[in-house]
Amino acid sequence: MKLILTIAWTHITRRARQTLVAVLGVVTGVGFSIMMAAMMEGSQDDFIATLVDALPHISITDELRAPTPQPANVAFSAAEIHGLTPEVRRPGIKNPMATIASLQTWVPGALTASVQSKAVLRFAGRDLTISVVGIDPHTEGNVSNLTKHMREGTLNSLYRASNAILLGDRLARKIGARVNSNLTLVSARGVTLTATVVGTFHSGFRMTDETSGYVLLRTAQTLEKQIGVINEIRVRTAEPLEARLISERIGEQTGYKSISWQEAQEDLLSAITLRNVLMYTIVGAILLVASFGTFNIVATITHEKTRDIAILKSLGFRDRTIRAIFMVEALIIGLVGAILGWGLGYLMTRGLASLEFKTPFSDQNHLPVLYSVKHYALATAVALVSSLVAGYFPARAAAKVHPVDIIRGAT
Repeated sequence: MKLILTIAWTHITRRARQTLVAVLGVVTGVGFSIMMAAMMEGSQDDFIATLVDALPHISITDELRAPTPQPANVAFSAAEIHGLTPEVRRPGIKNPMATIASLQTWVPGALTASVQSKAVLRFAGRDLTISVVGIDPHTEGNVSNLTKHMREGTLNSLYRASNAILLGDRLARKIGARVNSNLTLVSARGVTLTATVVGTFHSGFRMTDETSGYVLLRTAQTLEKQIGVINEIRVRTAEPLEARLISERIGEQTGYKSISWQEAQEDLLSAITLRNVLMYTIVGAILLVASFGTFNIVATITHEKTRDIAILKSLGFRDRTIRAIFMVEALIIGLVGAILGWGLGYLMTRGLASLEFKTPFSDQNHLPVLYSVKHYALATAVALVSSLVAGYFPARAAAKVHPVDIIRGAT
């Protein structure tokens, strides 16, 4: 093996210029692939983290998984009945506290009750339809990052005033409201309340920050004209990626519609998956182009060392040994290029991370990147495989050389 390495090293060092070009091709391919993977996965992870933090992992609403069969249809199952008015059903989740207590026995995470409502916000002559979410400040911090998203005030500020409300910062700027401003909320059920702004929040999602407000549970229940109603249970799981499976089990147990964050944002996650396919396709294309440099140098060495190959075979070197020499040459080029590519990729990634780049999905001032050993390992593996494939065909051609033809000058 030592002899094979010595011969291979001699071959590639004697043509230093061409070897350098081949190595630089691998360096460039590995470096750019590491940088692109770090940039795209970093922005993806930052977006998903923001998405997961802004919303509960699972939302259990008072909507039934299947519509309740109407009494007439139950009584006359053989008849086809049209034009029936559905039976009036009391809104809200039945026995919400008992449901939460039951789920807490097996759901790995935190749960809290809330009330979802819609209202018209009136302030300074402007009418805007907003989503009003009734929360319990003591438990809300366990299921969302609203506490970290506060810009003015805190969740406990909701206890400061009667009918206090926290507004999204974009909504507050849009209507010109400030802390201690008084505004009017008119619900769909005709209830009118005068609310006091006690704080603002910024979730990072434009739609949420422009159309949402948080109030106490009792305030939202008053807007719904039904004291004690709870129409949503919000869940934050210990492991976000398990939310879909837990959501399905919750739906089967409670009979209510349970939606995980993956289901709620399925379109966005599908787009991210497509982007990952495109990313790895581009990275593979870069490394494939780099492998042509390796093929070129190994093929050139094979052509120029034809007589040396004949001499080696006449001395007793077997075909597999000749193949091994040229495969080792390709492997050395790929390995040296990959190692140097690590440094280039790391420096380029650090350079991207230092640039100030405001993204629409994050409050960070710098482009989010992900430093992962996986990127280096994957780029190295592809570079080595590409180099071996590039070196295989010249190696096979070298092994087929007949020493008698060369010595006689037949070629």
